[in-house]
Amino acid sequence: MQDRARETRKVLLESAAHLFVERGYTGTSVNDISDHSGKTSGAIYFHYSSKEELALAVVREQFSTWPQLAAPYAASGIPPLEKLVGLSFAVARFLSEDVLARAGARLWAERRAINTSVPTPFDGWALAVTRLLAQARTRGELAEGVEPSTAAVTLVCSFFGLCLLTDEVPGTRNWRTRLDQWWLLMLKSLQADPDPGALLARARERIPASPKSPAPRRT
Repeated sequence: MQDRARETRKVLLESAAHLFVERGYTGTSVNDISDHSGKTSGAIYFHYSSKEELALAVVREQFSTWPQLAAPYAASGIPPLEKLVGLSFAVARFLSEDVLARAGARLWAERRAINTSVPTPFDGWALAVTRLLAQARTRGELAEGVEPSTAAVTLVCSFFGLCLLTDEVPGTRNWRTRLDQWWLLMLKSLQADPDPGALLARARERIPASPKSPAPRRT
């Protein structure tokens, strides 16, 4: 019984995520989710009391993957700025390829239309980036005058905007190329002895060739 309930919630979350990505929060109804998932509206309301609760569950699902994304970049022996670049590629790939992540990002962008408080990913991201920049400063690898916490907020906001707008602005829609270009620009200001191309190449070598997206957390 519990397995069936978990499977139903998984189907509902994934169906809702697909529709939120395609149509946005206001353009998606419970009936739409019912049609897409093959589940009755009664089944939806049994597991989620409202469309708002279902949207919140999608956002929380996105948040649950953060420890899995960050864990490989906690290992010692990797320079902090290389960790930061590698982690950014992991997050960008996830936002590009995982429908729950894409839906969570769009729902956050449309949060004012949702009649509930939507958690923000930025606090956790900014804290992780601040920590890595502080480590780089301790090692003498951070440019003089760069304050870790301030720079972290700027990087996180810029990165999130890059991920969301890659498909909307002129030029290539390849997120990897966009991210390469972004880091070549950012690292010129972050590195004490700027050599962005070499650092980016080293960080890219550590990225698995065929990574798997984190499996959705069962709710």
